[in-house]
Amino acid sequence: MKHPKDERTLVIIKPDGVQRTLVGEIIRRYERTGLKMVGLKMVMPTEKMAIEHYYGVGGDAWLEEVGRKARAAYEKKGLESPFKTNMENGRAVMQANAKYLSSGPVIAMVWQGNGAVGLVRKITGGTEPQTSDVGTIRGDLTLDSYAMADLDQRSVRNLIHASGTIEEAAKEIKFWFKEGELHNYRLVGEQILYDVNLDGIKE
Repeated sequence: MKHPKDERTLVIIKPDGVQRTLVGEIIRRYERTGLKMVGLKMVMPTEKMAIEHYYGVGGDAWLEEVGRKARAAYEKKGLESPFKTNMENGRAVMQANAKYLSSGPVIAMVWQGNGAVGLVRKITGGTEPQTSDVGTIRGDLTLDSYAMADLDQRSVRNLIHASGTIEEAAKEIKFWFKEGELHNYRLVGEQILYDVNLDGIKE
Protein backbone atom coordinates (compact mmCIF):
# COMPACT_ATOMS: atom_id res chain seq x y z
CA MET A 1 0.00 0.00 0.00
CA LYS A 2 1.24 3.48 -0.88
CA HIS A 3 2.11 5.82 1.98
CA PRO A 4 -0.37 8.75 2.36
CA LYS A 5 2.49 11.20 1.77
CA ASP A 6 2.76 9.89 -1.81
CA GLU A 7 -0.80 10.87 -2.82
CA ARG A 8 -0.86 13.05 -5.94
CA THR A 9 -3.38 15.40 -7.53
CA LEU A 10 -3.66 17.50 -10.66
CA VAL A 11 -4.19 21.26 -10.58
CA ILE A 12 -4.72 23.42 -13.66
CA ILE A 13 -4.56 27.20 -13.39
CA LYS A 14 -7.11 28.17 -16.02
CA PRO A 15 -6.69 30.99 -18.57
CA ASP A 16 -8.26 33.63 -16.28
CA GLY A 17 -5.75 32.80 -13.52
CA VAL A 18 -2.83 33.11 -15.94
CA GLN A 19 -4.15 36.35 -17.48
CA ARG A 20 -4.66 37.94 -14.06
CA THR A 21 -1.04 37.05 -13.12
CA LEU A 22 -2.15 34.97 -10.12
CA VAL A 23 0.12 31.99 -10.86
CA GLY A 24 2.66 32.79 -8.13
CA GLU A 25 0.00 33.50 -5.51
CA ILE A 26 -1.88 30.27 -6.30
CA ILE A 27 1.31 28.19 -6.13
CA ARG A 28 2.19 29.85 -2.81
CA ARG A 29 -1.18 28.84 -1.31
CA TYR A 30 -0.56 25.15 -2.03
CA GLU A 31 3.13 25.21 -1.27
CA ARG A 32 2.89 26.70 2.20
CA THR A 33 0.73 23.81 3.48
CA GLY A 34 3.64 21.42 2.90
CA LEU A 35 2.50 19.95 -0.42
CA LYS A 36 5.33 19.24 -2.86
CA MET A 37 5.18 20.15 -6.54
CA VAL A 38 6.39 17.23 -8.64
CA GLY A 39 5.33 18.46 -12.10
CA LEU A 40 4.79 21.84 -13.75
CA LYS A 41 4.30 23.09 -17.31
CA MET A 42 2.54 25.71 -19.40
CA VAL A 43 0.19 24.31 -22.04
CA MET A 44 -1.99 25.89 -24.74
CA PRO A 45 -4.89 23.40 -24.85
CA THR A 46 -6.93 22.93 -28.00
CA GLU A 47 -10.71 22.65 -27.64
CA LYS A 48 -10.41 18.97 -28.60
CA MET A 49 -7.85 18.41 -25.83
CA ALA A 50 -10.09 20.23 -23.33
CA ILE A 51 -13.06 18.03 -24.27
CA GLU A 52 -10.88 14.92 -23.83
CA HIS A 53 -9.84 16.21 -20.39
CA TYR A 54 -13.47 16.42 -19.21
CA TYR A 55 -15.00 13.49 -21.07
CA GLY A 56 -12.00 11.15 -20.81
CA VAL A 57 -12.17 10.98 -17.02
CA GLY A 58 -15.88 10.28 -16.51
CA GLY A 59 -17.39 9.50 -19.91
CA ASP A 60 -21.17 9.34 -20.28
CA ALA A 61 -21.68 8.90 -16.53
CA TRP A 62 -19.93 12.26 -15.96
CA LEU A 63 -22.08 13.94 -18.64
CA GLU A 64 -25.26 12.55 -17.07
CA GLU A 65 -24.29 13.74 -13.57
CA VAL A 66 -23.20 17.21 -14.75
CA GLY A 67 -26.45 17.50 -16.69
CA ARG A 68 -28.47 16.45 -13.65
CA LYS A 69 -26.76 19.10 -11.50
CA ALA A 70 -27.34 21.76 -14.17
CA ARG A 71 -31.03 20.81 -14.41
CA ALA A 72 -31.35 20.99 -10.61
CA ALA A 73 -29.73 24.44 -10.64
CA TYR A 74 -32.27 25.68 -13.20
CA GLU A 75 -35.16 24.29 -11.13
CA LYS A 76 -33.81 25.86 -7.94
CA LYS A 77 -34.07 29.24 -9.68
CA GLY A 78 -37.62 28.46 -10.81
CA LEU A 79 -36.52 28.00 -14.42
CA GLU A 80 -36.85 25.15 -16.88
CA SER A 81 -33.71 23.66 -18.42
CA PRO A 82 -33.43 24.49 -22.14
CA PHE A 83 -32.31 20.90 -22.76
CA LYS A 84 -34.59 17.86 -22.97
CA THR A 85 -32.28 15.40 -21.23
CA ASN A 86 -29.52 15.46 -18.63
CA MET A 87 -27.12 14.12 -21.27
CA GLU A 88 -27.82 17.06 -23.60
CA ASN A 89 -27.40 19.45 -20.69
CA GLY A 90 -24.13 17.75 -19.73
CA ARG A 91 -22.79 18.05 -23.27
CA ALA A 92 -23.58 21.77 -23.31
CA VAL A 93 -21.73 22.24 -20.01
CA MET A 94 -18.76 20.27 -21.34
CA GLN A 95 -18.61 22.36 -24.53
CA ALA A 96 -18.72 25.60 -22.52
CA ASN A 97 -16.02 24.33 -20.14
CA ALA A 98 -13.84 23.23 -23.05
CA LYS A 99 -14.18 26.63 -24.74
CA TYR A 100 -13.12 28.32 -21.47
CA LEU A 101 -10.19 25.97 -20.80
CA SER A 102 -8.86 26.35 -24.35
CA SER A 103 -9.18 30.16 -24.49
CA GLY A 104 -5.53 30.75 -23.54
CA PRO A 105 -2.45 29.21 -21.93
CA VAL A 106 -2.88 27.24 -18.70
CA ILE A 107 -0.49 26.03 -16.00
CA ALA A 108 -0.71 22.30 -15.29
CA MET A 109 0.75 21.07 -12.00
CA VAL A 110 0.99 17.89 -9.99
CA TRP A 111 1.09 18.23 -6.21
CA GLN A 112 2.07 15.47 -3.78
CA GLY A 113 1.51 15.00 -0.07
CA ASN A 114 -0.73 13.58 2.64
CA GLY A 115 -4.36 13.86 1.50
CA ALA A 116 -3.30 15.93 -1.53
CA VAL A 117 -6.62 15.60 -3.39
CA GLY A 118 -8.84 16.74 -0.52
CA LEU A 119 -6.38 19.32 0.76
CA VAL A 120 -6.04 21.00 -2.63
CA ARG A 121 -9.83 21.15 -3.02
CA LYS A 122 -10.18 22.65 0.46
CA ILE A 123 -7.58 25.34 -0.28
CA THR A 124 -9.11 25.99 -3.72
CA GLY A 125 -12.67 26.52 -2.46
CA GLY A 126 -16.11 25.79 -3.91
CA THR A 127 -16.85 25.79 -7.64
CA GLU A 128 -18.66 29.15 -7.49
CA PRO A 129 -16.22 31.89 -6.41
CA GLN A 130 -18.86 34.21 -4.96
CA THR A 131 -20.01 31.61 -2.42
CA SER A 132 -16.55 30.15 -1.70
CA ASP A 133 -15.26 30.61 1.83
CA VAL A 134 -13.00 33.52 2.72
CA GLY A 135 -9.44 32.17 2.92
CA THR A 136 -9.81 29.91 -0.11
CA ILE A 137 -8.21 30.79 -3.45
CA ARG A 138 -11.52 31.25 -5.23
CA GLY A 139 -13.11 33.06 -2.30
CA ASP A 140 -10.23 35.53 -2.02
CA LEU A 141 -9.03 36.08 -5.57
CA THR A 142 -12.07 36.25 -7.85
CA LEU A 143 -15.77 37.18 -7.85
CA ASP A 144 -17.65 35.32 -10.59
CA SER A 145 -21.03 33.70 -9.91
CA TYR A 146 -23.36 31.16 -11.51
CA ALA A 147 -25.93 33.92 -12.02
CA MET A 148 -23.55 36.08 -14.05
CA ALA A 149 -22.20 33.09 -15.98
CA ASP A 150 -25.75 31.96 -16.82
CA LEU A 151 -26.72 35.47 -17.92
CA ASP A 152 -23.70 35.60 -20.24
CA GLN A 153 -24.19 31.94 -21.32
CA ARG A 154 -20.66 30.83 -20.41
CA SER A 155 -18.77 28.76 -17.85
CA VAL A 156 -18.15 30.22 -14.42
CA ARG A 157 -14.61 31.64 -14.30
CA ASN A 158 -13.12 30.15 -11.17
CA LEU A 159 -9.35 30.20 -11.81
CA ILE A 160 -8.59 26.53 -11.16
CA HIS A 161 -9.38 22.92 -11.99
CA ALA A 162 -8.52 20.43 -9.23
CA SER A 163 -9.02 16.65 -9.35
CA GLY A 164 -12.06 15.43 -7.40
CA THR A 165 -10.88 11.99 -6.31
CA ILE A 166 -7.67 9.94 -6.16
CA GLU A 167 -8.90 7.86 -9.11
CA GLU A 168 -9.75 10.97 -11.13
CA ALA A 169 -6.35 12.47 -10.31
CA ALA A 170 -4.53 9.36 -11.60
CA LYS A 171 -6.37 9.57 -14.96
CA GLU A 172 -5.92 13.32 -15.30
CA ILE A 173 -2.22 13.27 -14.41
CA LYS A 174 -1.66 10.61 -17.08
CA PHE A 175 -3.50 12.78 -19.61
CA TRP A 176 -1.53 15.98 -18.94
CA PHE A 177 1.93 14.60 -18.07
CA LYS A 178 4.28 12.01 -19.53
CA GLU A 179 6.02 9.77 -17.04
CA GLY A 180 9.38 11.53 -17.44
CA GLU A 181 7.82 14.90 -16.66
CA LEU A 182 7.11 13.99 -13.02
CA HIS A 183 9.97 14.13 -10.56
CA ASN A 184 10.85 12.17 -7.43
CA TYR A 185 12.94 14.22 -5.02
CA ARG A 186 13.08 15.14 -1.34
CA LEU A 187 12.32 18.53 0.17
CA VAL A 188 14.07 19.45 3.40
CA GLY A 189 10.66 20.37 4.87
CA GLU A 190 9.44 16.78 4.42
CA GLN A 191 11.69 15.78 7.31
CA ILE A 192 9.50 17.84 9.67
CA LEU A 193 6.25 16.67 8.11
CA TYR A 194 6.90 12.96 7.68
CA ASP A 195 10.04 11.60 9.43
CA VAL A 196 8.88 9.47 12.34
CA ASN A 197 11.51 10.52 14.90
CA LEU A 198 12.55 13.92 13.48
CA ASP A 199 16.06 12.52 13.16
CA GLY A 200 18.73 14.96 12.12
CA ILE A 201 17.28 18.24 13.40
CA LYS A 202 19.91 18.67 16.11
CA GLU A 203 23.53 19.10 15.11
